[in-house]
Amino acid sequence: MIRAVFSALIAVTLALPALTQPARAEVEIQEVKTPGGLTAWLVEEHSIPFTALEIWFRGGTSIDRPGKRGAINLMTATLEEGAGDLDALAFTRAKEALAASFKYDVGDDTLSVSAKFLSENRDQAVALLRESLINPRFDQDAIDRVRGQVLSIIRSNQKDPNDIAGNAFNAMAFGDHPYGTDSNGTLDSVAALTRDDILQAHQDSMVRDRMYIGAVGDITPEELSALLDDLLGDLPPSGPALPETIEPALTGGVTVVPFDTPQSVALFGHSGVARDSEDFFPAYLLNTILGGGGFESRLMTEVREKRGLTYGVYSFIVDKDHADMWMGQVQSANGRIADAIDVIRQQWAEIAENGVTEEELIAAKKYMTGAYPLRFDGNGPIANIITGMQIENMPLDYPATRNDKVNAVTLEQVNDVARRYLRPDALRFVVVGQPEGLTSTN
Repeated sequence: MIRAVFSALIAVTLALPALTQPARAEVEIQEVKTPGGLTAWLVEEHSIPFTALEIWFRGGTSIDRPGKRGAINLMTATLEEGAGDLDALAFTRAKEALAASFKYDVGDDTLSVSAKFLSENRDQAVALLRESLINPRFDQDAIDRVRGQVLSIIRSNQKDPNDIAGNAFNAMAFGDHPYGTDSNGTLDSVAALTRDDILQAHQDSMVRDRMYIGAVGDITPEELSALLDDLLGDLPPSGPALPETIEPALTGGVTVVPFDTPQSVALFGHSGVARDSEDFFPAYLLNTILGGGGFESRLMTEVREKRGLTYGVYSFIVDKDHADMWMGQVQSANGRIADAIDVIRQQWAEIAENGVTEEELIAAKKYMTGAYPLRFDGNGPIANIITGMQIENMPLDYPATRNDKVNAVTLEQVNDVARRYLRPDALRFVVVGQPEGLTSTN
């Protein structure tokens, strides 16, 4: 359940046929309001007797209390280690006996609970899930066991060039903001966490006024309404304030983090575009052309195909709740990473100045519209999507209209976004390795 230090919107390379009509994701979403005041989105699908349920809480690890970094991460990982009258082993056996699946995850901005259960076992599965959310045991031996796992992950990450680059980049970009430190915590902060800290993290993070719910499967609106009030009605009504919005404090240049490895890892970026901006769809298409479209992207063509400087180079838009970034990543031999960085800067500048072509935009639209419906490939993924839509304040009809929005973007809009958002001189490269011909700059 431990997440990486940064999230990325990297498109997966897919072999897609040419499309004569925009592909659509056809799902009928109903809004369900419960007597207890909860709101959920539901997609009924009665052909298979099971339901996928997503419960997300805005806040995530960014609301760790001062001096308690890693508390919400450790708490989330311990939720399945026993609840109510059941210790960790008994809880696992009860879940398996019901053929139910529960997953608890947390990132910078969101804590999520994912559940799947058969219709015939719905009541028992939901009762068990409720115990883990409302009455988790947080036994000391379970806390210590999970703490050991987290500490092992932190130690491992300290030897991973990708994690080192991510932590260094985030520290430069966000400083004292929660985004600036590892959500896992440090060896010292995690070691110092007490059971009372875990109980407080539970009260702070799983609250009703920052909750978003999606359900897909063999369940009616009436059944879902009754289920949710019973499942979630006893959670705390509210929690601590969310962090302030922050502008990444990055300047152009290079930061070298020495590390004994034959290949250097470089993470790079500058400020980006907000998800709710009218520029987002043009920016997303632009990023597909720049570095998010697999082997057809400009960066992959110029850095890998033409010059053989890397096996892979990517760019991605990072849309956090309180900050927006345009980022990328590349890995290359120590003797070639400087050349790779030069080519990336050149391509960033080329597109910022001259834009992209109509042919590139057409290809990017086919890629994005063709790939989108493939995400709706089961109850679980659909539940995840419709819950994410709520947290991003999207309308109910978004799956049906999303590809129309993509296809409506013009070349003029994309190139205008390129001029305004791509800033090659502002790119900060954090390089972990033993790069030749690179030194840190201010």
